[in-house]
Amino acid sequence: MSGVYDAPVPDHRRKWDKDVYEKLAQERLKELEEDSSESEDEHKIPVKRELLKPRDYKVDLDSKLGKSQVITKTTPAAHQGGYYCNVCDCVVKDFINFLDHINGKKHQRNLGMSMKIERSSLDQVKARFELNKKKREEKKKDYDFEEKRKDRKRKADSSTYDGDPDMSVIMGFSGFGGSSKNN
Repeated sequence: MSGVYDAPVPDHRRKWDKDVYEKLAQERLKELEEDSSESEDEHKIPVKRELLKPRDYKVDLDSKLGKSQVITKTTPAAHQGGYYCNVCDCVVKDFINFLDHINGKKHQRNLGMSMKIERSSLDQVKARFELNKKKREEKKKDYDFEEKRKDRKRKADSSTYDGDPDMSVIMGFSGFGGSSKNN
């Protein structure tokens, strides 16, 4: 790097003119301040983006699965092979990369969302716990196998066949039912 330096000095080291470089630095700072004041209006207003939220639509990954399609040079990007993102106007070749893309920062920004999530309050967390508790109790009622087994046993005991024992042996009912025989 060659710089501005004083006249030759008896030793071999260069002596830099600090005043010249100080003046150049001041000029550069003035230019930066002028540029920043002009574009300050643009940068002062931050872009207000929506907080991250769950998708309200189903991602279609299966519609083109197992189908073949002819692709030419003039085929639009939306109909080429792979998964097309209409928000970012790009084609992704496989579904794993497509899922990575739609969950990524660039795609979310194009949708107008920031990558920040809403912070939950204590009341919201308690309400969610209550909702999950109610759901679990409903599932437990639906799949209470012990209760179903007892109901089946009660029905079987109440509907025993008290007809002719010889006839029930002929018909093949002797081994079924829960009644005990006192012979």
